[in-house]
Amino acid sequence: MSAVRTRFAPSPTGFMHVGNLRTALYAWLLARSEHGKFILRIEDTDQARYVPNAVEVIYATLASAGLDHDEGPDRDGGCGPYVQSERKDLYRKYAEQLVASGDAYYCFCDKCDAPDDGETVHDAAEVCACRSMDPAEAVRRAAAGSPHVIRQKIDRSGVSTFTDTVFGEITIENKVLDDQILLKRDGMPTYNFANVVDDHLMGITHVVRGSEYLSSTPKYNLLYRAFGWEIPVYVHLPLIMGRDAEGNVSKLSKRHGSVSFENLVAEGYLPEAVVNYIALLGWSPKSDRELFTLSELAAAFKLSGLNKSPAVFDYGKLRWMNSQYIQNLPPEEFARRAKPFARVTGTPLEPAWPRIAALLQSRVEVLGECAEMIGFLRELPEFDLALFCHKKSKSDVENTRADLPEIRNVLAGLTAWTAENISLALTDFAAAREVKAGRPMWQARIAVSGRAVTPGGPGEIMEILGRTESLRRIDAALARLKS
Repeated sequence: MSAVRTRFAPSPTGFMHVGNLRTALYAWLLARSEHGKFILRIEDTDQARYVPNAVEVIYATLASAGLDHDEGPDRDGGCGPYVQSERKDLYRKYAEQLVASGDAYYCFCDKCDAPDDGETVHDAAEVCACRSMDPAEAVRRAAAGSPHVIRQKIDRSGVSTFTDTVFGEITIENKVLDDQILLKRDGMPTYNFANVVDDHLMGITHVVRGSEYLSSTPKYNLLYRAFGWEIPVYVHLPLIMGRDAEGNVSKLSKRHGSVSFENLVAEGYLPEAVVNYIALLGWSPKSDRELFTLSELAAAFKLSGLNKSPAVFDYGKLRWMNSQYIQNLPPEEFARRAKPFARVTGTPLEPAWPRIAALLQSRVEVLGECAEMIGFLRELPEFDLALFCHKKSKSDVENTRADLPEIRNVLAGLTAWTAENISLALTDFAAAREVKAGRPMWQARIAVSGRAVTPGGPGEIMEILGRTESLRRIDAALARLKS
């Protein structure tokens, strides 16, 4: 077989669904693992569904995911154009060729333009009258300008059998296949026709796509055979499913959570973590290993690792994987990536951001948690005085009412306002009173944060808040305790 050439051919109809991204990823991994070529093609034959800026979203998503292409609209490899609407004129030639060979026919029926999937008012059991029209009469009507489409003429007898890399041998009865539209009235090809022509002309050796196209594959193969072209290797991928709160499993959709790469990244998932997770939805490295860089995935990827069972998108597992990636980032890189999510730019907290980031890195699973996790640094939240009660530290409201004024005096007397000095002062305070160190630590934490759980202890928190704000917050807590 010639050198491997795969393609990703998205339609510019909106965001990049994780299922589409997985298709792109597997096609890219296959090409890279075999030292082949990965081609990007924009399939915009369905102009009615075109979404402005969707092409830019495709480029941005692939770049963010690290999936570079060897050929595409912005990188001609000799097979361009790589946008189907720019290839419009060549499709008619191939459709007319099929009409001449008897493998297609002109259809003059009303309202028979096809939507994107090629299905029409004619179902598989219905035989279009135009199919048996005298060829000379059909040619005359078409030449005279009668509105028409070009349909594939499918032999309804027998069966079609093909082999898929993932699902094995598939047999479909030809009687269930419809005479799909190849060329619409406006001269635009349908998706099903254009991708066959383009895959051949671009030398695609392996077609990677979702399993929903399994039932259409016999029609593609009939087109390949009608042209006398080599049929590519098919790699159909299993569905990605989602599980709802009741445990019911269905095709992944928005009701399960974010389903686009763009939204997941906007929520604070690292692109490389999302790619790593998606790679394992339908493919196994034949080991227990779960964390891979993109280059490591390319080195490990084998078609034999794909399976046909639907994969369930587990948001909890993605969160765990994302947390591993966050913890493995160099501190400076974490600070850079997390800063937009923390919303500290242009605020009094910005100068302290490196110290805040150091506290957050080991505690967040998703970057989107940063802003809420440090919200108490911006403003002391309202809190119930019952928070001062902590059984393990032996802290309660009564002893806090007695301890906190002395803690405040000790802290106010510090010459150097550092986390180390603050923590040491609280420890010394506990030792002098023969109580657990956790007691003044807890009392101070609640007084300055109003939270039972914070990134960092009272020393780190007060260093970031500064002497004045820390003492102001302690004074506010004392006023509430006294009242």
